[in-house]
Order: sequence, then C-alpha cells, then structure tokens
Amino acid sequence: MSEHIPGIGIIDPELSGDFIDLDTTSDGAWRVGRQSVRRILTPLDRKVEFVVFDTETLACVKSAMGHSAMYWLPNAEFDAPAEAVLMDLDGTSVHSEAFWVWIIEQVTARLLGDASFSLEADDEPHVSGHSVSEHLQYCIDKYCPDMTVEEARRLYFEITTRELRAVLENRGRADAFVPSPGLKEFLLELKGRGVRIGLVTSGLYEKAWPEIVSAFRTLGMGDPLEFYDAIISAGFAIRPGQAGTLGELEPKPHPWLYAETARVGLGIEPARRARVVGMEDSGAGVVSIRLAGFAAIGVAGGNIRSSGVRPLLHTECSSLADALPVILG
Repeated sequence: MSEHIPGIGIIDPELSGDFIDLDTTSDGAWRVGRQSVRRILTPLDRKVEFVVFDTETLACVKSAMGHSAMYWLPNAEFDAPAEAVLMDLDGTSVHSEAFWVWIIEQVTARLLGDASFSLEADDEPHVSGHSVSEHLQYCIDKYCPDMTVEEARRLYFEITTRELRAVLENRGRADAFVPSPGLKEFLLELKGRGVRIGLVTSGLYEKAWPEIVSAFRTLGMGDPLEFYDAIISAGFAIRPGQAGTLGELEPKPHPWLYAETARVGLGIEPARRARVVGMEDSGAGVVSIRLAGFAAIGVAGGNIRSSGVRPLLHTECSSLADALPVILG
C-alpha cells in the first residue's frame, strides 16, 4: 500500500494493516476497475469506505440508521503554530466513556429484562464514538432484535436524565466525568499563547453540558462558556412536546460538527484551515475532522487503533502535554 492515496498520502507500511481492500462498496455503487475507481479501502471498523480515483478520494460514510452520505476527502495540511484547536469532549478532554457505555448497557438490560446483562469486550468500538441511535441500534441488532430503536431511545433518555441531574446537583457518580490528565495546564497554555479553542462533541447538549460543568468544577476553572471560544454539540433530542435539532443523523464521523465549530463558531474561513488542528481519541472523530478539511492529532486511550484510522492522522500523541509542541511549533 505504498502508492499515493489522494487526500491521505502515502500510507506508512507499519499502518498498512489498518486499511482493508474491498472489491466493491457495501451498497454496490462503486467497484474497483469501473468508473475510474482505482481502489476501495475501509478501516478496520468498516464505518467509512474510501473510493480512490487517480486525483480524488470519495468517502462513503455508512450509517446504522439507514442514511449514508458521501463526501470528497480533502487534503489536510497543518502549519504550526495553530490559530485554533478543535477539541473533542469525551475521551480527549474528559474521561467519560465508561459512564456512557454503562448507560447503553443499562438500556440494553432494561430492554432484555435482565438486570445482570453486561456488554462484551468486542462491543466497545460500536458503542462509543458514534451517535446515540447508532449505539442503540447496534445493541438491538445483536442482543434484542425484536425491540425498536425508538423504545431504546425512550429508556436511554429516562436513565440519562436521572443520572445527569444527579451529576449537576453534585450527588451523582463520583467517577462519571474525570478531566483528562493535564487538561487544565494544556488549556491554559493554549489560551496564554492566543490560540482559540473550540469544544466539539457528538453528544446531545443535555449529555455534554453536565460533563463540561463537572470537569471545570473539578479543575476550578469557572464557567466553561466564558473560557471556550466556541462550544458545538449535537443539539437537542426530539421528544414528544419538544422541538429537537438535527443531532442523530449527522454527527461524527460526518464533518458538520467540526466544520461548524471552525467556520461559524470561530469564524475561520476555509482558506485558513491549515492553521487549524483537531484533537480526537475516537475513530469516528478522526474521520469527522478529516472530512471537515483539518489535520487530526490522535490522542491515545480511545479506539483510534482498533478502528483502523491511524493513516488519517497528522500525528498521534500519548497525552495532551505531548501534543503542545506539535500545535505550537
């Protein structure tokens, strides 16, 4: 896999096993050798399929909800020092994945009527990093195919509302939302250098806000709204008697959350995107950053390696502190 892949470049031989060659896309729309298709590649988690032409690469983002989409994969250069850093919330800024996986587990247990139910180790890439509905659809397909995602969502929000209210009232699970090691020092260093910071999450607002508040409370950093230059979440859930926003069919790995944070939240025009870098610990998030046109820094601890998206990274860092020299130049 030493040939040049438009939008990706030449893949390091050590990472060649992260991508799988396909003869055709899963929907049958593209096939190698036809319509000028040179190769079709998919990472290990098979969440996106890259249709490679001579000068361009088309990314086919699959959806468990039945609404797939296609995007051209742009080149993503990064010229340090950064003008702005786009940071993921779960896993990158706050360690909360165990809490949200526990919520999905509780929902599945309720659907099954089995309080002793627990997820299996190989479920992890499918219940983190994507939308709530996709996480729930995966569990339904595997564990309780006679149930519906609508019923699962009802239970999910019932359990989530109860648990998050407890967190905001400072009486919830003590280990629910833990700031990533070195987060305070990292954020203050960026601020001190004049780097703008956007916080980006696929989580719905009612999920994301307690996480942010809890982390800033722990760090003694005051009001997150006064610190961050922009905060973009997946919006509000659709429920009876309540207007919702589009947050379930267009989250990561789609590009829109990162694109909106940079262009609308921070006012950065596409011509300056080389001075912006995104930080993620999940495969879906890395794809989202790259489809939005930005270089991506991978942060260890998530599912980047198991997802197979390392060839899409600008670099991979073991901690937030290790990323500072890359960001600041």
